[in-house]
Amino acid sequence: MLSQRTIKNKITCSGVGLHTGKKVKLTFHPAEPNTGILFRRIDGDKVVDIPATAKNVGETTLSTTLVYGDYKISTIEHLLSALAGTGVDNCIIDCDGPEIPIMDGSSTQFVFLIQTAGIVEQNAVKKFVYVTKSVQVQRDDAVARIKPYDGFRVTFTLEFDHPVYNKYPHSASIDFSQTSFIREVSRARTFGLMDDLEKLKKMNLALGANLNNAIGIGDEDVLNEGGLRFADEFVKHKILDAIGDLYLLGHNLIGEFFGFKTGHSLNNQLLRKIESENAYKIIEIDEIKDAPINYLKPLIEEAI
Repeated sequence: MLSQRTIKNKITCSGVGLHTGKKVKLTFHPAEPNTGILFRRIDGDKVVDIPATAKNVGETTLSTTLVYGDYKISTIEHLLSALAGTGVDNCIIDCDGPEIPIMDGSSTQFVFLIQTAGIVEQNAVKKFVYVTKSVQVQRDDAVARIKPYDGFRVTFTLEFDHPVYNKYPHSASIDFSQTSFIREVSRARTFGLMDDLEKLKKMNLALGANLNNAIGIGDEDVLNEGGLRFADEFVKHKILDAIGDLYLLGHNLIGEFFGFKTGHSLNNQLLRKIESENAYKIIEIDEIKDAPINYLKPLIEEAI
């Protein structure tokens, strides 16, 4: 049986929010089958549950933010990408602040935490979002599109009018039935122009940004010691973001995503259109050999 997954043990981490600059602690808990990914704000007078769903996204300025009443949890996309990439279906995440910590700017430290906690299979069949027809949203020349595909493939093209970006690949296409999220995408860091940093800080954004958690782009080259982790790190980070945003559909996706200059806002519009047009169905896959995605094997070979 191709089973749903959760983590075996509770695990905790802490870090600084990219935009708030505030320290925050996360605690990951195992969850029952069919729970999905559930965030909980635990720093108020009461515990507030915010399921990771497209309809709960209330803000998309430079990150994806879940909103429930007066409570927010922002910059969720890197963590969701790690959960999607490791095939974790069910997890409860306690957060004592308004933003997920940025860690090193990629998903790799979240992947490490998930692996350290242990991935365990559950006595429930894994569910997938199976795309049944093409859906597209567009704003000016930016496009986000999904279409049927027997597997999970993400293709992205970015376009920035800057000499440093022009030194590196603008496009990438990854078929996750042929390779793994951990190998190809998880280490790709967020990035930005250093000239924009002071402008963002005046807007109370990027208050926690530095060269330890983001790629800084100067006038002529990348400013981080050691440069890029791989030549197409910019576009692969956009793929990482898209995978995290797509996981707000509630399950791993069977389909092909195409993005051109898209970001969190357009990605969320696409998800809402997929749902409103019923362009998908929820399916179960019984046999591991029929899985359309190359998953990390569970580190704990047992079912609960």
